[in-house]
Amino acid sequence: MTAADRFDAVILGAGPGGEVALNTLAKEGARIALLEQELIGGECSNWGCIPSKTLLRPTELQGKSSRAAGVDTPGLDWPRLSAYRDYIVSNHDDTGKVARYEERGITVVKERGRIAGPGRIEANGRVLNGDAIVVATGAEAIVPPIPGLAEAGYWTNREATELTEIPESAVVVGGGAVGIELAQFLARFGSRVTLVQGAERLADREAAEIGDALARILEDDGVDVRLGVQAEGVRREDAERIVSLSDGSQVSGRVVIVATGRRPRTQDLGLETVGIEPSRRGIEVDERCRAAEGVWAIGDVTGIAAFTHVAKYQGRIAAMDILGHPARADYRAVPRVTFTDPEVAAVGITTEEEARSQGIEAAAVVLDLPTSIARPYTFQENPTGVFGVVADTERELLVGAWAVAPLASEWIHQAVLAIRAEIPIPVLKDTIAQFPSFSEAFGAALRALPNGTPGAMMDHHAHPMMTAPLGAVR
Repeated sequence: MTAADRFDAVILGAGPGGEVALNTLAKEGARIALLEQELIGGECSNWGCIPSKTLLRPTELQGKSSRAAGVDTPGLDWPRLSAYRDYIVSNHDDTGKVARYEERGITVVKERGRIAGPGRIEANGRVLNGDAIVVATGAEAIVPPIPGLAEAGYWTNREATELTEIPESAVVVGGGAVGIELAQFLARFGSRVTLVQGAERLADREAAEIGDALARILEDDGVDVRLGVQAEGVRREDAERIVSLSDGSQVSGRVVIVATGRRPRTQDLGLETVGIEPSRRGIEVDERCRAAEGVWAIGDVTGIAAFTHVAKYQGRIAAMDILGHPARADYRAVPRVTFTDPEVAAVGITTEEEARSQGIEAAAVVLDLPTSIARPYTFQENPTGVFGVVADTERELLVGAWAVAPLASEWIHQAVLAIRAEIPIPVLKDTIAQFPSFSEAFGAALRALPNGTPGAMMDHHAHPMMTAPLGAVR
């Protein structure tokens, strides 16, 4: 073994989590090797969050403009957008990123790495030794075993964000964030879109009001939303893919997009050589992201929460632990956003029933935003928007919040901080919010919580109603 092959840490996977771990360790002078078989930046930077949100931005802007008073609705320019998307993802060429890491003294190995025992990684015949191993291999799209799907051909999120032409029509299978975002994007660019969801509502793990609102949003954009039905077969007829559904009907599209979830990449990593037996969910880790002696795991491969921001957070936790600094992960306040127009954002527990199932004495409030605060009227004509909170009435703490409203991804962070820091509800109620702003919804919702006996029930839609845009705020 040469000194060149000895490292303080060897990181498997150069997605956002792996890169944050690397940068945190590098700031402390650690000697690091980074292994990546695909592209630096991983799924998020190349085929996920970054290209998808780049593609969504023009359709979001068009939607907002169409609802704002005194603005002409802008047109969409696909060639210009696709060129900018290619620029954003560096045309899937990471040589510049590799060079910048190497200039900093990082050893970058563009090969698949496999653990070969404690402190040992093999990569195409090369052996690297590290005091710490960080597994950050991410996740991959689940392709459901629908008869005929493979033969007919399909897209995952990768092909959908790499598309060079807008398809005339599309069938999206899956009603989670990826499927919903892609359905709205394609519909607004002129595709005839059908979305097939096996559950009885979209975003079925969230509050029912969220799924109902999302269905209305998509239907307003012309998406044919099919709920409570399964795709049972796919066949190709000329340029069309015909999808047979469990209710006996058929839908068709030039492309079929599968958006039915993701699975952690744990296969053939040599985890057994260090005593790790991953489950279907992923690699189990403790609050320090430790998976075994000398091994840490971060990001989607842990199955804790498949969000880039969680991967980055875990990257910091793992790196700090490797460096000997106290750090423990806390997942009580993880924001989650669907970047539709309007946006959907949530954090913590979104239903009173879920809170009670966890032993929390809970109360929930749902506000219609245009009848509760002024900002929706200044933002657009014929405003809409819904906001909900879930409170622990015994401890007087916020445990969840959600919104279907403009810019929800930005102002949900007030609830993120409140939940994470356990800011008492009386303090939140007494906090002065900017007028007019969507953040005023927090005060309006919290003041509508029941008083008196902890856990007292109330009408979820009982709240101060505005009889005119500014009537309740004078």
